[in-house]
Amino acid sequence: MTLRTELSVPSAARIAGIGYIAIVILAMGANFLVRNALVVVDDPAATMHNIAEHETTFRLGIAGFAAIAMIDIAIAWALHVLLHATGERRSLLAAWLRLAYTVAFIPAITFMFVALELSAGGELVAGLDDGQRAALTGLAMEAFDVTWLLALVAFGLHLMVLGRIIVATRIAPRTLGIGLAIAGLAYVADTFAHLLLANYANVAGVFLAVVATASIVTEVWFTVWLLVRAPRAVRALPGAERPVTASPATRR
Repeated sequence: MTLRTELSVPSAARIAGIGYIAIVILAMGANFLVRNALVVVDDPAATMHNIAEHETTFRLGIAGFAAIAMIDIAIAWALHVLLHATGERRSLLAAWLRLAYTVAFIPAITFMFVALELSAGGELVAGLDDGQRAALTGLAMEAFDVTWLLALVAFGLHLMVLGRIIVATRIAPRTLGIGLAIAGLAYVADTFAHLLLANYANVAGVFLAVVATASIVTEVWFTVWLLVRAPRAVRALPGAERPVTASPATRR
């Protein structure tokens, strides 16, 4: 007997929507309550001290970022299943770009663990004095930031493809599609501004405002659409009833 494991459109929409909510909650904890609270910009010694003093909290932050990466994989899969009726190549492109973001983001999490090992001390860093450990801790967290920034290029492109799909197919308001595309472009522009502008600090506030506003508004709107409107909108498309096969198996 041949068994087909299929994910329905409503289930895919729920997985993606719930995944977005979970990422928001985890990101608030891992990024704002852990990373931003413990890392002191331009003061690696203070950063090292904070991480060492709050080792358990920092470990929870690392675990939170790791969980976000795994949830992003599930979202990429669910969005492909949900949007395959809009054009399989475009939905695959969106999924691959989100996976590329995840693959690029995971090394950033590794840099956080390196910072933890340097801050906590121990045999692995026994040959380093406090000043060297502090400098390397600051460098590890800077590497975390830069690696995440580079990964956000793929995420921005993912949002731009999602926006293009929505605008082309009208499965959601065009404004949402345009907003997602603008948010994606903002992520890409912000990363390259970091890389190319020596005086980025002078315009950082502007970029932060644009990225934060565009991403928060459109991604929250997209999450609500996934949970409320997506199944009905996608089912109205030609070919939407053809399920995506997740994996075939044969029972003897």
